[in-house]
Amino acid sequence: MLLTERLLLTKFTVDDAAFVLSLLNTPSWLEFIGDRGVRTLDDAHQYIVNGPLKSYEQMGYGSYVVRLKATEQPIGMCGLFKREMLDAPDIGFAFLPGYTGTGYGFEAASAVMAYARETFGLTRILGFTSPANQPSIHLLEKLGLRFERKIMYKADGEESLLFGTPAIDI
Repeated sequence: MLLTERLLLTKFTVDDAAFVLSLLNTPSWLEFIGDRGVRTLDDAHQYIVNGPLKSYEQMGYGSYVVRLKATEQPIGMCGLFKREMLDAPDIGFAFLPGYTGTGYGFEAASAVMAYARETFGLTRILGFTSPANQPSIHLLEKLGLRFERKIMYKADGEESLLFGTPAIDI
């Protein structure tokens, strides 16, 4: 679907359940994104059906599997989400341990943002993260998003930092 120098981003299919099960149970996912209760392959299958597949159908976009172009091995996910609480889609990303700090996140997210602008005409993209997640803050800023305000995303009372691109005319 999307090609970069080193990566291939594809839509999720139910065949990605084993990868989703692994990614959603990494320590960094659990700490910074949150426990989605995905403990079995069936849970992962349902996560894909009710998450990415539903988003593709309703919005035309969603989360994509990030694969190494050379081997097609899945290493992470990156994509766009439309949440009722936000006035524009937000970009999200997560990678398996061993694939962070390699530039893959910037490469994948840059491709998703360009795709969002060119294909869907999106003029504003948001991103949010925990104040403790310095790598995500750095990546959002590197993508051109700037801190806007604190928001409550999780019900646990912890504030998240909201970043956004300025609206642009295409």
